[in-house]
Amino acid sequence: MEYHYAMVVFWSDEDKCWISTAPDLDPCSAHGDTPDEALAELKIAINAVLEVKKEMGSPIPKPKYRPQKSKVAA
Repeated sequence: MEYHYAMVVFWSDEDKCWISTAPDLDPCSAHGDTPDEALAELKIAINAVLEVKKEMGSPIPKPKYRPQKSKVAA
């Protein structure tokens, strides 16, 4: 079964790099010099987390995180 987890990417002034996280798999994060690099590394991290969970017989979390829709005044 393929899961589609939300991925969040943001710049970290503290770390001086792009950070990417998968909120449904907390803690699951990665970093990179560009947003694309951070996302690519996060996909690797997600696969590693899921593989370990399967090996250990742990439940695989279903995707549930969805960002709030912003309300913009017209």
